[in-house]
Amino acid sequence: MDLRGFLTVVVRRWPSCAVCLLLGALAAWAVNTLTTPVYEARTQLFVATHTGPDTMQLNQGQSFSQARVLSYANIVNTRQVTEAVVKELRLPTTPDELAGRIRAEAPVNTVLIDITVSDTDPQRAARTANAVAVRFGRVVERLETPPTVVSADVTAAAAAVSPVTLGVTQRATVPSVPVSPRPLINFGVGLIGGLLLGAALAALRETLDTTIKTAEALGELTALPPLATIPFDGDAQAHPVTVGEAAHSPRAEAFRRLRTNLQFAQVGEKPRIISVTSSLPGEGKTNTAANLAASLARAGVSTCLVDADLRRPCVARTFGLVQDAGLTSVLIGHASAADVMQQATAGLAVLTSGPMPPNPTELLSSSRMGEVLRELADCYEVVIVDTAPLLPVADTVGLAPLTEGTLLVVRASKTTRDQVRTAVDSLRNVGARPLGAVFNMAEVPKGGYGSYGTYGELPAPRPAVRRRDASQAFDTGARG
Repeated sequence: MDLRGFLTVVVRRWPSCAVCLLLGALAAWAVNTLTTPVYEARTQLFVATHTGPDTMQLNQGQSFSQARVLSYANIVNTRQVTEAVVKELRLPTTPDELAGRIRAEAPVNTVLIDITVSDTDPQRAARTANAVAVRFGRVVERLETPPTVVSADVTAAAAAVSPVTLGVTQRATVPSVPVSPRPLINFGVGLIGGLLLGAALAALRETLDTTIKTAEALGELTALPPLATIPFDGDAQAHPVTVGEAAHSPRAEAFRRLRTNLQFAQVGEKPRIISVTSSLPGEGKTNTAANLAASLARAGVSTCLVDADLRRPCVARTFGLVQDAGLTSVLIGHASAADVMQQATAGLAVLTSGPMPPNPTELLSSSRMGEVLRELADCYEVVIVDTAPLLPVADTVGLAPLTEGTLLVVRASKTTRDQVRTAVDSLRNVGARPLGAVFNMAEVPKGGYGSYGTYGELPAPRPAVRRRDASQAFDTGARG
């Protein structure tokens, strides 16, 4: 997945990213609300060395102080300092806990020591920092006092003979702004973390999602030409066949493109008996077969639509026709095709399924079924056969070799790669001829189709032509 593909995935799965972004913001808000504010008070000490008036002694004293100051900084949070401060200020804490809230830093090439004390009470933080600085100075001066001059009065002896003196250069003041939590930083981290989590979740879902998202992916998987991409239309259930006002919709234009691409995909050998199937139910095969047949009929091509899905027939309901007599009546010899043929929109001839038989697989793969299809091909220029899904039942596996080509309908973001691969292999294993794939119920591009959805009125359907003009009518209608 390249950067462009990754961004496409994030945009397509924006609800997940939005939820993660909201969770990140809520987490930041919770941290800012529930965290107790912490304040820091800072004080600064200067380490002075007792030296003589000449320059050499001054330089030696400066070098001595810089060499010692780093060691002094490590003494500030020892118990010698913290115990006395806790007792002096009567702090509600232990010396060890106070030591964890004291931080000392000695800037490089200086004789300064910065002491920082953190506390939930800003006034207590300032008092503690000043007390620590005073006590720390006394401890260091005592440690630097030679043992021979240590007297009972520790402070007096250290002040008298210690080679260094620690003076407070900056007393701690009461802080007004807490150092923790930091609302802006927390919100920024929460938003960035939520965005990264959303992007990772989108990428993970895309990796685990094996459904087919684009017509290009469908073509790469099946090695079949994607003949058309049918956009999703919320009105398709109420108006399954694109007639009337629906004949000028993007969905109707997609079926006209399917009609044209089907003709040009088989330039040297145009199939006249075409079966339409899918991997599973619910992918729109019946709708595709009905609209393809209606599109051919409106272009002046003599077309017959056969409902060969004998388990869940839908063609009769799609066109509002009678289903009681149809294909099964012809197969068992109770009627001829002409007797039960019905007329639908735009002069389209429809042979419905008829009564549901107990043995649909045997009927559809019988030699009689092949004879019926050839008889229809002699009467019509194109015969479109709506068949059952490939994976649940074996009906289409037996019927497909009797046709001259098969269209595979694949539903966008619904059918998985394994299901499509298995369906194509099933057709090829029985010697059927896959003509191409139809990518159905695809997401409408952002912004729709611009102004071309109402670009102008389409030419009126041509009248049906005679049998001897079949080839010319099919070619001319496909270019319409």
